[in-house]
Amino acid sequence: MRDQPPSRSAAPAARRARAVESFRTAAECIGPIEPGMALFAITRGQFSMIDALLHCLDQVGPAAVTLWTWTVAEYEIQCLSRLRQDSRITNATLLIDHGARTKNAVLLREWRGTFGPDSVRLLVNHAKIATLETSRYRLLLRGSMNLNFNPRFEQFDLTEGGPDFDLVRGIETSIPVLSATATGSEVYAASGVATAFDADTLEMFRGVKPWAK
Repeated sequence: MRDQPPSRSAAPAARRARAVESFRTAAECIGPIEPGMALFAITRGQFSMIDALLHCLDQVGPAAVTLWTWTVAEYEIQCLSRLRQDSRITNATLLIDHGARTKNAVLLREWRGTFGPDSVRLLVNHAKIATLETSRYRLLLRGSMNLNFNPRFEQFDLTEGGPDFDLVRGIETSIPVLSATATGSEVYAASGVATAFDADTLEMFRGVKPWAK
């Protein structure tokens, strides 16, 4: 693990920032959680977003958790089941791409059974984000990795507090709760993608993707 010292001209608050090339575990990469910290890491895929989240729970204690994911494979199902049983999670919200609701119907039903009927948000999603919030800490985790570990280059960021956490929380609270039978159009509307693309552009993403033909 190699730490890069911050610039001497950095403001005092920014001097808590670290840049790390990590070859080891999430715990060794992240280290102690501190107020105002900021971490950027390059890994070789040796730990996952779940591993990072669990280390943060070890550090900050019981927390409210949100988790953004694109897809859930068999390994991730085991990880999410593990999270459902973790007493340190006071409540949790899963923000997941709507394509998972057929393949992972049992998982989503179990998640709602554990954390409540409003604990799943269906959206059009490829972001990999997690938040943990306690009375003292507001942690934002994001990176290229999915919920599972993957032996290739990945990037990871962790910040405590700040406008980036506020931005993510604001988006999360704005996303409506949709039923499991919501149409694709309803999911697109709830995700707000129409505000960033015109109708003709969005049309090419419906049905079979052009690059998958």
